Amino acid sequence: MNLLAFDTSTERLSVAVQRADGRRWQHQGPGGAQASAALIPAAQALLAQAALALGELRAIVFGRGPGSFTGLRTACSVAQGLALGAGVPVLPVDTLLAVAEAARQSHGAARVLALLDARMGELYSAAYAHDATAGWRALGGITVGAPEALAVPPEADAGGGWVLAGNAFGPGYADRLPPALRGWPRIEAWPTASALLDLAPARLAAGQAVPAEQALPLYIRDKVAQTTAERAAARG
Repeated sequence: MNLLAFDTSTERLSVAVQRADGRRWQHQGPGGAQASAALIPAAQALLAQAALALGELRAIVFGRGPGSFTGLRTACSVAQGLALGAGVPVLPVDTLLAVAEAARQSHGAARVLALLDARMGELYSAAYAHDATAGWRALGGITVGAPEALAVPPEADAGGGWVLAGNAFGPGYADRLPPALRGWPRIEAWPTASALLDLAPARLAAGQAVPAEQALPLYIRDKVAQTTAERAAARG
């Protein structure tokens, strides 16, 4: 099916267009503050390469969060604007699920504890299990908190094959993981537009697309940044 997908939830911008015959055109670039200016031109360029008009799309797929507050607002507003103008629905997809799918694409991972940098010394996390027939299944909800507070997924004791996947394995995160998770394989993975495209068909078939005006970001916490005193305490 014809789809446009994008994610601006992290410091990486990812955009992709897919035609009904399965061909794809992709763009990666800097995210963050630059995403708001780069997203629409990148999407237009890929649609032109694919010889597709917005009105020919089955849906516009976007990473709804969690992630950067500014990035989520950018993705949501662009998805709404493009979809309203073209009269097509939108499909919001959790960014942590896209991380799990990206890990499956790159490494065949089927049991994933997905992690994204939530800033302020915290992580967004969610556990997923993949079945070849049923697809992905969430094992609990999405959480945000300190790396030390990460819990082992409820089904991890039932079998091996679990991995950590995401963008939060640098100093200040990896060394703070609970001992039970430190030995797990780690896969660098991001919520890419390609992963969103692969997740889209099952979710469209399940009726998860919504009208443009119902496209909303997923915020897991309300606090955007630390105060000066909190930053000083963290450094201490």
